[in-house]
Amino acid sequence: MAILVTGGAGYIGSHTCVELLNAGYEVVVLDNLSNSSEKSLDRVKELTGKTVKFYKGDILDREILNEIFVNEKIESCIHFAGLKAVGESVAKPWEYYQNNIAGTLVLVDVMRQHNCKNIIFSSSATVYGDPAQIPITEECPKGQCTNPYGWTKSMLEQILMDIQKADSEWNVILLRYFNPIGAHKSGIMGENPNGVPNNLMPYVTQVAVGKLKELGVFGDDYATPDGTGIRDYIHVVDLAIGHVKAVQKVEENPGLKVYNLGTGHGYSVMDIIKNFEAANDIKIPYVVKDRRPGDIAICYCDPHKAKEELGWEAQYGIREMCEDAWRWQKNNPNGYEE
Repeated sequence: MAILVTGGAGYIGSHTCVELLNAGYEVVVLDNLSNSSEKSLDRVKELTGKTVKFYKGDILDREILNEIFVNEKIESCIHFAGLKAVGESVAKPWEYYQNNIAGTLVLVDVMRQHNCKNIIFSSSATVYGDPAQIPITEECPKGQCTNPYGWTKSMLEQILMDIQKADSEWNVILLRYFNPIGAHKSGIMGENPNGVPNNLMPYVTQVAVGKLKELGVFGDDYATPDGTGIRDYIHVVDLAIGHVKAVQKVEENPGLKVYNLGTGHGYSVMDIIKNFEAANDIKIPYVVKDRRPGDIAICYCDPHKAKEELGWEAQYGIREMCEDAWRWQKNNPNGYEE
């Protein structure tokens, strides 16, 4: 039996494929390659010695989904596929709702027609909005999302909860990620954003490698020790292992489960810059800019539930995250493109 990984050629997806294969699972990937590279799956093979079955296609394409479920023995789906740039979602709300929500509805419909009722959903800490409490537990009420991307995650959580409530054969695990950074220790696999990065760490590494002139720090007047926003950064390999633990949890038929995946530690933007400089002996020029609309001051989690119920906790610290991110960027200045 195999695990279907939608969006499996992407940053988190490809790292998760490595950990699934290492744990003995067969892996089938569906990816439309709109924000990823098939070369990442070559690197997965290089690292594991095992092959991923790859289908190029879209979660909106019922035909290719049916083909996968007819041809492959799928026992669970890890659902990463989705558009994920916050700023772009504000400019293109229809595209985000159509792809993320309509696509997931098609996926889930095909899954149930083929009697595969196990899904692990790639959600986000954005569902908490401006959180009612810090650190954030899973009991923290969901908040007002500040952008269409966040709303797609929040709405899809509700949809999957309702589906599970209506049909107890479904096992739904909602994984709320905090801020994944870093790369595989080997330096041959990492984050490969198209165009100018939307996230902090790939922007830092592209400044370090000389592709970008300087880092923009959005706001230095937040109510934090150094004035810059604080987030819970988690190593992408830790996050990937969290998905393997979730697949193992699904095998217990748990019904509905929600887990935060983070370290429980908050680091500011300046903390990241200083740690990156110290870890890699390289200077990062930066300029302070205005706050971005929708950004919040502090966001980090309480990860105890995942530790107690999944037997999972983050292993890597901020220094290793910085070292691994730089090793990947230095070895692959243009990502997967030669």
